Amino acid sequence: MTTYDPPRPWTRSYAEGVPEDLDPVSGSLIDIVEASARDYPDAVALEFFGRTTSYRELEQQIRRAATGLRDLGVRPGDPVAIVLPNCPQHIVAFYAILRLGAVVVEHNPLYTPRELRKQFEDHGAKHAIVWTKVVKSVQDFPADLAVRNLISVDVITAMPLLTRLMLRLPIAKARESRAALYEPVTGTVSWQDVVGAVPIPSSHPKPATDDLALIQYTSGTTGTPKGASLTHRNLLSNAAQARAWVPSIVRGDGCVVYAVLPMFHAYGLTLCLTFAMSMGARLVLFPRFDPDMVLDVTKKHPATFLPLVPPIADRLLKAANEKGVSLQGTKVAISGAMALPHELVVPFEAASGGYLVEGYGLSECSPVLMANPVADNRLAGTIGLPLPGTECRVVDPDDPTQDVPEGERGELVVRGPQVFQGYYGKPEETEAVMVDGWFRTGDIVTIDEAGFVRIVDRIKELIITGGFNVAPTEVENALRQHPQVEDAAVVGLPSEHSGEEVVAAIVVAGDEQVDVDAIREFARTLLTPYKVPRRIFVVDELPKSIIGKVLRRQVRERILTLTSGA
Repeated sequence: MTTYDPPRPWTRSYAEGVPEDLDPVSGSLIDIVEASARDYPDAVALEFFGRTTSYRELEQQIRRAATGLRDLGVRPGDPVAIVLPNCPQHIVAFYAILRLGAVVVEHNPLYTPRELRKQFEDHGAKHAIVWTKVVKSVQDFPADLAVRNLISVDVITAMPLLTRLMLRLPIAKARESRAALYEPVTGTVSWQDVVGAVPIPSSHPKPATDDLALIQYTSGTTGTPKGASLTHRNLLSNAAQARAWVPSIVRGDGCVVYAVLPMFHAYGLTLCLTFAMSMGARLVLFPRFDPDMVLDVTKKHPATFLPLVPPIADRLLKAANEKGVSLQGTKVAISGAMALPHELVVPFEAASGGYLVEGYGLSECSPVLMANPVADNRLAGTIGLPLPGTECRVVDPDDPTQDVPEGERGELVVRGPQVFQGYYGKPEETEAVMVDGWFRTGDIVTIDEAGFVRIVDRIKELIITGGFNVAPTEVENALRQHPQVEDAAVVGLPSEHSGEEVVAAIVVAGDEQVDVDAIREFARTLLTPYKVPRRIFVVDELPKSIIGKVLRRQVRERILTLTSGA
């Protein structure tokens, strides 16, 4: 068993003021909200379409919602599903669940009913807090998955009065906007009724540091749902590591964080929500990324801290230039989920006067493991340096107990306070990714003398598009359900806009002519839009191994050759 502490050359490259290690965290995620409410009661905690909620009001709403959920039967340890876009109700629900010692399970509200059902089959939650647009999907679950308490949320009620009135105007545009945000529902408990209760008493037991806080789903290469089990310690530690990485950002009123990333994703959840709440910051919530909406806020409250992905940075910069809106005052933007092009960094930093740095993480790690220094020594083309208290090794993928020689490529394995407790209800899958207490990332990297980490390959066949993981097997299974598709292979191809784009090669049944657009539309009924192949190529056969396994790497090479005209 590996018991030694490996060297950490990267600490020499840390920016000024960043510590090598952090003290162990204590308490729970509830404590960070209560601390900010105590220290900055009148400061703005949440902003949504211009409507604001103070920290005092937020804490009261959380305590009242906790009472309502308790009265509905939510108990410590119960999984409670949240299926919501970014909105104030999402924040209140998240912390109210945790206040009871229950466990949050986050879901993408844009998932198809089939995708959503697969996750509910895995975690079995009997309580769900759901956007009205998704309620029918949950109500249509089979009897064995029936949710006992289905709480419906109308996000429009959190908007300013004028916005709500405009959405009721008898004109086509208003009706269209309202239809995109709301759907009438029956047979549910209204969120308004849940938060109408009296605040839960302060004497009610709080969760412990090592209690399970969150089940965060991540795509495996098989497409079978796997929920990463994250404790209060994991999530608090990662937020503390993020704060330590940006010592120039001061806690308190004046700190502004933009939530342009969805909070059902681990990246948005930690770097937007947990980070902001622990900083006593103004968290500006965007239900989806709209450059015009972001720029409207930028004019009044530029982002002190802006987590994003490269396509968002690119679109925001272009919109700012087109509309003549200054990005000055945007202090630190951190980019993840895909490679950050240097040719985007230079104009973005010139426009903002701040930093745009690349980071790296996985859902299993709460999620952030590394980031480039917020300093002039950041290194383009790398994912940066391990965060304080994070240990890394580069090992032989075929024998992960053995380190490779210094500077050579190998699989990245990590350990630290942010690394998860395992996959929910899946001990065998957990065992497969843990070696002597180290988590196998599945990424092939090199670490240079200064400690900067560079990804050079990926063992896993996951496709990362627009910051979201897509399991090839899941898309292939959906395509094979089409009567004209005999076989399919799905791969990721490089994309300037999304890191990778999902592409499929299919073998057609018989000699029939096929309409690939019709096949894409068929896939759209089974998969959320970002998983649907952008392009489909019809081929005579797929390359396979001696045991019949499709060789996706060869498929990818053939498609690249085909599209390059070589």
